[in-house]
Amino acid sequence: PPAVPPPPGPPARGSLSLHRAYLRSPLGLLRLGQLALGAAFWVTVAAHKYEGAAHFALFAAVLVWLLTLALFGLSLLGRWALVPWLGSRWLLTNLVHDLALGVGLYAAATGIMGYKAGRKSYCNLPGYSQHCLYGAYLSASVCGGIVACLYLFSGLYCLSRRCRDQRDIV
Repeated sequence: PPAVPPPPGPPARGSLSLHRAYLRSPLGLLRLGQLALGAAFWVTVAAHKYEGAAHFALFAAVLVWLLTLALFGLSLLGRWALVPWLGSRWLLTNLVHDLALGVGLYAAATGIMGYKAGRKSYCNLPGYSQHCLYGAYLSASVCGGIVACLYLFSGLYCLSRRCRDQRDIV
């Protein structure tokens, strides 16, 4: 019997390499800042005793941080086309993530931590002997406010690219 060649396999994917243009772009630099300060926010909250609404603030910060890490990793490797349905709309995906999730959830988390810092402001008086969470809540609130601003800037950057009919993030 004649030898039948095997069916062709799937096309080989290119090797993984860093998308350096993204890393040097304003969006890439903003993502690095968001990841660094976002981690500072949730580590500060998680490292101290927290209760009540701080649970939501911690949940929101970790959720947005993980989604940002995923967006950053896919963008850095240039593999956003692998994400079903969202990959073809990557600029819009980044825009919605930044403005709806990033700004919205970090603004809420910042408000919560600022309110909790205000409620604990009495304990930073000299001579107060109990453990004081004022500094931790205040630092988390400041980090959260800065991160919310970084998300706003990256959202506006994506919006300006979209308004100029550009479809790519770089």
